[in-house]
Amino acid sequence: MLKDLDPLLHSQLRLAVMSLLIGVEEADFVYLRTETGATAGNLSVQIDKLSEAGYIAVEKTFQGKMPRTVCKITAKGVNAFDTYVNNLKSYIKK
Repeated sequence: MLKDLDPLLHSQLRLAVMSLLIGVEEADFVYLRTETGATAGNLSVQIDKLSEAGYIAVEKTFQGKMPRTVCKITAKGVNAFDTYVNNLKSYIKK
């Protein structure tokens, strides 16, 4: 039987953000925008969705007068990502 895929992570941009965050301690908004090629508005919306789900933690600060947003994957996010990847593998093996 095929396992359910987390609809929150099934979005291409949210999956890309999680994939980037899984391999680093933290990443700022500019890095995520550059790596994903997303628009600032779309990325901001997707980061909010991941944050609301508890998959990432978001810290907003200022660097001088410039706003800086830093994202970190949470333990819940790591678990959700691992589960998603393992469930996706069940589709590939079929």
